[in-house]
Amino acid sequence: MQGEFFDPMNEVEEARKADTLIAGSSEMAARIREHDWRGTALGPLDHWSETLLATVNLMLNSPFPTMLMWGAELALLYNDAAIATLSDKHPEALGRGYREVFAEAWELVGEDMEACLYKGKTAVRDNMLIPILRDGVMEDHFWSYSLSPVYENGQVCGVFDAFRNMTESVIATRKLRESEARLKIATEAAQLGVFVWDPGVDHPVWENDRLYEIFGRDPEQGAVTGEEFLERYLHPDFHEDFQKAVARTVIEGTPLHFEGLMTRADGAVRRIEVRGNSHSDPTGSQAKVLGTVRDITELREAEQVVRDRVKHQDELAAIVSSSDDVILSKDLNGIIVTWNEAATRVFGYTAEEMIGTSILRLIPEDLHHDEEMILSNIRAGKRMKHFETVRKTRDGRLIDVSISISPLRDASGRVIGASKILRDISDRRRMEQSLLQAEKIAATGRMAATIAHEINNPLEAVMNLLYLLRPKVTDAEGRAYLANAESELNRVSHIAKQTLGYYREVASAVPVCLTAIAEQAVAIYEPRCMAAGIRVERRFASERKVVLRRGEMMQVISNLITNAIYAMSDGGQLSVSVRDTAEGVELVVGDTGIGIAPEVLPKVFEAFFTMRPSVGTGIGLFVAKQFVEGHGGRIEIMSRREGEGRGTEVRVFLPEHTPYEEAGADSLKG
Repeated sequence: MQGEFFDPMNEVEEARKADTLIAGSSEMAARIREHDWRGTALGPLDHWSETLLATVNLMLNSPFPTMLMWGAELALLYNDAAIATLSDKHPEALGRGYREVFAEAWELVGEDMEACLYKGKTAVRDNMLIPILRDGVMEDHFWSYSLSPVYENGQVCGVFDAFRNMTESVIATRKLRESEARLKIATEAAQLGVFVWDPGVDHPVWENDRLYEIFGRDPEQGAVTGEEFLERYLHPDFHEDFQKAVARTVIEGTPLHFEGLMTRADGAVRRIEVRGNSHSDPTGSQAKVLGTVRDITELREAEQVVRDRVKHQDELAAIVSSSDDVILSKDLNGIIVTWNEAATRVFGYTAEEMIGTSILRLIPEDLHHDEEMILSNIRAGKRMKHFETVRKTRDGRLIDVSISISPLRDASGRVIGASKILRDISDRRRMEQSLLQAEKIAATGRMAATIAHEINNPLEAVMNLLYLLRPKVTDAEGRAYLANAESELNRVSHIAKQTLGYYREVASAVPVCLTAIAEQAVAIYEPRCMAAGIRVERRFASERKVVLRRGEMMQVISNLITNAIYAMSDGGQLSVSVRDTAEGVELVVGDTGIGIAPEVLPKVFEAFFTMRPSVGTGIGLFVAKQFVEGHGGRIEIMSRREGEGRGTEVRVFLPEHTPYEEAGADSLKG
């Protein structure tokens, strides 16, 4: 086995020789001594030239980051101060070529490096941006360096590189410049005059021209001293305040803040604001004041305008809030922007629930097209006054409203929305309807005299003929029919007069059993029911007598039975019942007819409302309600149009003690 002979004595000798060639106890001195240079372009350490050794020792003892690139390969050597620059490239970079170690920077520094190595040119660069790879990340750094050629026997053998990382300094300088630029922009934008003033010697320095503009002074006249400021420019009412503010700043070090009136050189009175801080130099001399002056005349005037507007808006807001009318605003998309308390009272929605939602929430679906028309007019800048329509409340009620709408404009006059004043006119509409009904009833009353005059005489003639016919009818059944005919004719005459308001029943109220009246009414209409295929069911479970007007209650029951018959054109069942209750007597008339639509049901007791326009007058249930309520009772109606239980049921309740009974008792006492 052949191999190189290891001589321990030779190794010790080489180490001793390396200590004499490379001096110092630094990390890089030790690494250079210990490095195996035999496989590098530099060769064994003891073969290095005196020039190379001298330059390496010079580099190792430099306090600044320094590198030495030797030979055409630019073999890299560096000192301890340069380790931070190499970062994770250390210590493997030692002895390797510079081009390889700093491949990422070669395009930027290679030209200087080669010019120094091959042409002996010195290169000096300040704050040059050279990105380097550190810990696997490319970082931007700014460097200042000088490249010096190292000569040996008249030839350039290496490059000596002394450098510094200037990144922090460059960034700090840039930030300072940016800060100064921003300060300049800010002072110009804020129109600030900048000054430095030494109160001890009353020496001012004005740093920009804005102060001359504020004082209305020519720059050739120079800055204004503190004494001149008091005597010539500052309003006398503010002298004491200014002097106290300056004293606090100079003596106590508190920030200077003063506001007051001054008279410019041209005689114009302006309001100024002075701000600043005291500053003492290192020599401990009298503190100086560094500050700014700003003309705030227009600012304070604008603030006053804003305060006046806010006050005016507050007053308007109070008016809107306390208004009994609904006042709201919306944008051009119909989205609600404001909502007053009256709106909450009328519609039931709070402001939180409505602001930001569509106005369509308040409009019935069949009237949504109205909103398009309204918005179209608003976009065109048109106003709408007293537009009457219908709106929907939170609980689903429809209310009649009158609306006035005006366009809202911005400062440039552009239409941006609409304000709306809405008034609930439901009560007015109800009054109008009541008046209309009253007029109809009055007209009916005017017709009553004519009708009574026209039919009263024929009725009396028929009654007389029946009276004459009575002796000629001998059988019992005939006499019964004749009696019923006389009774019905009497009722016809009575109904004609009472229903049309021409005649009020004068017969006294007497105790009557409601069952007896109902029985008589059913007996009259039963033949008609049989002919129409209607079954009649009686349920009479009361014998109680109630003080009432018989004719009026007969008319009520007859009207209910007649309505039931009309509702069962295809046959059905009519039920009539009377029963006692804890407080009186209850009559129920029911049918299995077509029923009444839910939307119509609330109107059936209104005068002149009918579902049979060809045969009905619309006053039957209206009169029935008047008669029942006149007896102190109440009448209720329930109806279904589909399914099990279809039909209509009317309940009439009469109290045991009616107003007629009380009136009779009072008359007896009298």
